[in-house]
Order: sequence, then C-alpha cells, then structure tokens
Amino acid sequence: MKRVHVAVGIVFDEQEQILLAKRPDHLHQGGKWEFPGGKVESGETTSEALIRELREEVAIKVSSTSPLMAISHDYPDKQVYLDIHTVKSFSGEAQGLEGQEIQWARLDELKDYDFPEANTPIIKKLLSL
Repeated sequence: MKRVHVAVGIVFDEQEQILLAKRPDHLHQGGKWEFPGGKVESGETTSEALIRELREEVAIKVSSTSPLMAISHDYPDKQVYLDIHTVKSFSGEAQGLEGQEIQWARLDELKDYDFPEANTPIIKKLLSL
C-alpha cells in the first residue's frame, strides 16, 4: 500500500480561528471536515506544497508556514503521512475554489466537527497549545 505524503495547514486568522474545509463526498473520508492542504509533489518541500495547495484550494496567498507536527496514519484502504504546519501570515479571503464548504472555527469548537480519524492527534495538540 502506498503512503501518501500530505501537507496540512492549520490556518489561523486574526481572531485565532482555524480554517476548516469539508471533503467532497466522493473523496476518501468524504463529508468529513479537515484542515486544508494536499499532496506533496515530487521535488516540493512541505511548505512549498502547502503554499501551492492553499492558493489552489482556498484562494489564500501564504507568506510562510511553521512545522507543528507529523503523523503517520493507516486507514484500511490508504496510508497517510500528514506533515502539519501552522499558517499565521496570509493575504486574501478564504473561499472554496473546488466547490467545498469552508468554515472558520474557534479552537473550543473543533470537537463539534466530524474529522477523519487521522486528525485526532492534531486536534489534541491544538487544544494543548
């Protein structure tokens, strides 16, 4: 089984809210909420991939990212390596360029969203900051 390297962005706005995106129903873990990001392509750093994915998916122009943590998670049908970075400096208004629903949420609201299982350690880490 192939392991997919994914750059994940924890994007904070000025009010310390975090950007969430809903996965399209037809995708793996579809209908669940996630932190935006996407696959790291060959030759890209995690930061480069995240900056590209956030521009393509949610229309924000990121200045820089900072590593937060990394997680390997095995689903029955897929293995993922999540390379999680925080983003606090960006320009533009977030919007779902791929038709996905997006939402800003406070830290204490994260428990109210249905996330893929692989995101559990990320949420625990964020709540401990």
